[in-house]
Amino acid sequence: MRSTLFLAPLLAAITSTSAQHIGFEIPEVEEYVHSMLGEFGQYVLDSLPWPVAHILASSLAQADEACTPKSYQSVIKHQGIAAFNPSPNTYQVFRNVKDFGAKGDGVTDDTAAINNAISSGGRLGPAQGGSTTVTPAVVYFPSGVYMINASIIDYYYTQLIGNPNCLPTIRAFPAFSGGLGLIDGDQYGANGLGFGATNVFWRQIRNFIIDMTLVPGGSSVTGIHWPTAQATSLQNVVFQMNSGTGTQHQGIFIESGSGGFMNDLIFNGGLNGAVFGNQQFTMRNLTFNNAVTGISQIWDWGWTYRSITINNCTVGLDMSSGGPTAQSVGSVTFIDSSISNTAIGILTAHGPGSLPPSGGSLILENVVFSNVGIAVEGEYPTGNTTALAGGSFTVAGWGEGHSYTPNGPQIFEGPITPVSRPASLLQSGGKYYERSKPQYERSKPQYEQYSVQNFLSARSAGATGDGHTDDTAALQRAILTAEAQGKILFVDHGDYLVSSTIYIPAGSRIVGESYSVILSHGNFFNNINEPQPVVQIGKPGESGSIEWSDMIVSTQGQQQGAVLFEYNLNSPSSSPSGIWDVHARIGGFAGSNLQLAECPTTPNIAVTADNLDQQCIAALMTMHLTKPSSGLYLENVWLWVADHDVEDPQLRQITIYAGRGLLDQSQSGTFWMVGTAVEHHVKYEYQFADTHTVFAGQIQTETAYYQPNPSAPLPFPYVASLNDPLFPNTTAVDGNPTIPAADGWGLRIVGSSAINIYGAGLYSFFDNYSTTCSNQGNGEVCQNRIFEDVDSSGVTVYNLNTVGAHYQIELNGVDVAYYADNLNGFIDTVAQFRD
Repeated sequence: MRSTLFLAPLLAAITSTSAQHIGFEIPEVEEYVHSMLGEFGQYVLDSLPWPVAHILASSLAQADEACTPKSYQSVIKHQGIAAFNPSPNTYQVFRNVKDFGAKGDGVTDDTAAINNAISSGGRLGPAQGGSTTVTPAVVYFPSGVYMINASIIDYYYTQLIGNPNCLPTIRAFPAFSGGLGLIDGDQYGANGLGFGATNVFWRQIRNFIIDMTLVPGGSSVTGIHWPTAQATSLQNVVFQMNSGTGTQHQGIFIESGSGGFMNDLIFNGGLNGAVFGNQQFTMRNLTFNNAVTGISQIWDWGWTYRSITINNCTVGLDMSSGGPTAQSVGSVTFIDSSISNTAIGILTAHGPGSLPPSGGSLILENVVFSNVGIAVEGEYPTGNTTALAGGSFTVAGWGEGHSYTPNGPQIFEGPITPVSRPASLLQSGGKYYERSKPQYERSKPQYEQYSVQNFLSARSAGATGDGHTDDTAALQRAILTAEAQGKILFVDHGDYLVSSTIYIPAGSRIVGESYSVILSHGNFFNNINEPQPVVQIGKPGESGSIEWSDMIVSTQGQQQGAVLFEYNLNSPSSSPSGIWDVHARIGGFAGSNLQLAECPTTPNIAVTADNLDQQCIAALMTMHLTKPSSGLYLENVWLWVADHDVEDPQLRQITIYAGRGLLDQSQSGTFWMVGTAVEHHVKYEYQFADTHTVFAGQIQTETAYYQPNPSAPLPFPYVASLNDPLFPNTTAVDGNPTIPAADGWGLRIVGSSAINIYGAGLYSFFDNYSTTCSNQGNGEVCQNRIFEDVDSSGVTVYNLNTVGAHYQIELNGVDVAYYADNLNGFIDTVAQFRD
């Protein structure tokens, strides 16, 4: 009520001003008035004519500048360096758009200034293509209203970050033209997308309002164009669109890539809140209001939606693309969500006789429908049919597709028994626990509420991050000092070379800048028989929790005994540890000494133990959740062994050896893996061994491209204490095709229970660097098996999508799912597996 009473006279005064009075200035008013404008102004701007709206926007911009508390990003000393840039002493990592001339006053055209802030310093843009790690940038937007008349062009390895305490607005002029999206994440050129979408890594956009409401509703306009791949995220963004009849606005458009993660997004209005087409994605905490279609799913292999809220749309989720005879949506997992006041909740093209046979696989679990006309509508060859009637009710479990429980395939459409969810994995309301990274939670800012005095800079504490100096002692000292003083360690951008283990004690809070790198080197990590952690989170028996975000852990050169992450903490499920946007990157980047020149491919040489390039053995294991550990929340974590040289303009492939991916041996369990991916390890990507109580989804893997040349387990010996798999010495045969039988597992579950996987993409594209084995129709002969379940119970995998694997599931030594029974275009899909 206070907003209406306060704003009414002000708006009356403004709207009585004639359009030609563009120079009219709202008198200075006290801080309370500005705070009210900031709080309620976004709800009234859309109804005003442009000459009036821009006056109020200008005042709002000024009010936002005064918002408190100030973001630490805006006041902390920025001294990050790009260690392997040709000019590390002069290259600028952190850029404030206002330093480049942007006004944020709601009136000035800021397009050129913002694009200059992004591109300056010889950075890699889409017109050049390729990729690089040597020109990172954090582009910071103070609060304000930034008017643009053409697209903001995103460059490689860029973080666009707004002030989370008073979200800056990027607003299109009414005559906006030029570019696909107010922010274009991958600009089109003469030869298509500038960056290859499946190779766009390490970038973020967070803390913005993207406002298209001044653009006429009949004009097509997109908020963010985002074809992207792993280690990328959109977070805390509000999309404001025209919601009138005939609107052509859309919030996000993705047509390609291999993602990815996004969360904490709000879409208001539009023809489509979002249009999604990509191999796989995990999306969490998205809200769609008053759109014609909330989500238009144009294609995918596997997609996991969590905590989705859809209100007052014509169609909530449309996954009917391609129609019943050519479904282009492989699978969707939709859980812990709600759809209300919507004519059709979910529109599919699935039904009896639909093609491909397992296309349009859908799993619903814990979904609330309120006043929905039809909950799930199918599109059979003979016409639309109600698959799940509408009304107001909660779906405990429902699905359609192919099921193995454990035998199959059973073709089903209807209710399913939901997962028996362990209580320790849940939050209130029976939903799986979820938590945004500490930079922002939608209703509870964390680090951003602290003053700069609450932070300790790693460089100010003596570490150099220059990629050449041994920073072990200085970085360790900074971590321990920050924890002891109750401060947050800010790891300025750089490459921190370490020659022994970095220990992170309970109570630590660490945040990087544009993916600061901890880079191991030296003999300490180079004994294959004496593994050593690069980063050790807690010591065995230690209790408590940590928070860690926005960094990378890597190795330099030969590191045969390196374990990049060792997690030992016993964190309670009520306050688990959290790791967000922290990735592993093994080889293939500047400073790694594991690039094309050192580790080329050798597909024409039979690689054996005698001639294998020992210098390219770069890690023993990437992440180890040890036996005494428990209570860890992982979100958007990518554990990557490089398959190509990121710095090479042609992105040519390389051969790097890392033994094991993510190993969970926790005896207490309780882990969440939200939007994680593990790729290109020798023995396996994910292994759960003698553990329990895990939520995971969407998980994604790729088998090492060089296998079976050499076959697993070369060059890593068997270690019983790590539950290593044993590999056959023979090649499998199925009729005429011969199939590699000793490639690394995508997923292996051994002696475990309550492993709940909500979406999995296990991909094997190559046989000795040739993709012929995975070409559609060639019999999926890249590797014989990819998922093994041994001596376990209570295992559920929803929407298992495989590529190149002849047998999709092996249960206790028996092949139970054959690819040809579950065809789904390029992939093969099992909607539900239970042992």
